[in-house]
Formats: sequence, C-alpha cells, structure tokens
Amino acid sequence: MADPNDPEYAARIAAGLRELNIPDSYALERQLALQAEAVELRVARVLKDGRQLKLSPATAAAWIALSEAAARDGVTLLLISGFRSVAHQRQIVERKLAEGKSLAEILRVNAAPGYSEHHTGRAVDIGTPGCPPLSEEFEKTPAFAWLMQRAGGFGFRLSYPRDNPHGVIYEPWHWLYRISNQHTA
Repeated sequence: MADPNDPEYAARIAAGLRELNIPDSYALERQLALQAEAVELRVARVLKDGRQLKLSPATAAAWIALSEAAARDGVTLLLISGFRSVAHQRQIVERKLAEGKSLAEILRVNAAPGYSEHHTGRAVDIGTPGCPPLSEEFEKTPAFAWLMQRAGGFGFRLSYPRDNPHGVIYEPWHWLYRISNQHTA
C-alpha cells in the first residue's frame, strides 16, 4: 500500500496536482487527507463488459456481508465502483478537462488524484436496480433507506452527505468501510 506518510508518495502526488493546475491549498481547503493506494485487492464484482471491480480484502468481506443482509431484507445492492488507482483518477480529471469541463466543476464531483477514498480499496459506490447509477435519485430508494439504518453495523459510513466540508456534491451512493469495525448486523 502506498503510504500517505511517505514523503516520496506525498511529493509525487503534489507534483501531479501541480501538473493539473490544482492549487497546493486544495487538501487544506477541502479538509481532505492524502489517501493510501491499496495494493492487495480482491475481485468483488465482474461487470457485464468483463471489468473487475476490486476492493481491499476486508472491504470485500464486509461488502458481501452487507449485500447479503440487504438481500435477506428484500433489498438489492449493486456495487457500481470500487478501487480506483491514483493514475486512473488522474485520467478521469484529464478526460473531463479535455471535454471542456472546468477544474472547479470536476473537483465538485471527483476528488483530486491522491485524495480519493477509492484509492484505498475501501470506498464503494452503490446502486440498486431501477435507479440511475451515481445519481442523487438513489437517496429516494429503499436501498438507501436500508443503508442509512444498517450500513454502520457493517462498518460503512456515508462519505459525502449534504453540505459536507469537502466541497464535494452530495453523494448518497458513496460509502467508506472503516477497517477496525466488526460486523454486528
């Protein structure tokens, strides 16, 4: 795992941000921590196009427990996104810039490379059948209501609630697994 306390890692991330014209003050202003980049990953879902969604081993186990418990309660949870490398996060930002989006607009929906919880392999984007993926409409689904009541017992918390201090839009679909939690549900 790339350690955010490693000066070389931090310097590499800082250089990458400067290349994207992201100010040095970004992390402080957004109250975001430099994230470790996971190395050990497990396949948690294979999409129809063959892409593999991966999570850290502990997160994958917690995700399985969470989704199975939801299914027992008649709720379908779909893993939409998991691990994303720093390089992939940079590609997302570069692609959106090439599409003509402003950096400010991009950073409201995507954390800067090095600062995404997806780098850790502990972040999951969750969907449910009948709801457009990665949309605020997810908040109105039984899946979201179930998560709000039960996800904490499996170690997951909502990362970007309304009016969060990070300057990121409300993301009812984005949940982070806390490593030290034991399944209680």
